[in-house]
Amino acid sequence: MLAPGFDEPMVEAIRKADMQRFATVYLRFYPLFQKAYQDLGYPNGYFNDRLVQVIDVLLATPQVAGPIELVRPNVMYVFADPALEARPAGQKLLIRMGPDNAATVKAKLKELRAIVTATPPGH
Repeated sequence: MLAPGFDEPMVEAIRKADMQRFATVYLRFYPLFQKAYQDLGYPNGYFNDRLVQVIDVLLATPQVAGPIELVRPNVMYVFADPALEARPAGQKLLIRMGPDNAATVKAKLKELRAIVTATPPGH
């Protein structure tokens, strides 16, 4: 886990975020996101589809019971459990936040997902 309290300001900001307002800004600038996504080499894809895929990956993050062992083979700490270390980066961040903070972030992601899939931009 991160140092106690390290992630609290970030999680508190997420907790207070108005996802409808966030989505309004996202939709306003969606053409720029789409253009940048195409410029990155995805000329036939939709950025919104990719956003939803990433949210789904984050929502699939397991809740790990008990203490999580970290090791420091080099400069950075990694999970001692190879199965946890093999998870996507976003899932590892949620795991390190702890179950309460991860639940807060996941709730906001679910809210955002519902908004951006209700009327997908650019389709």
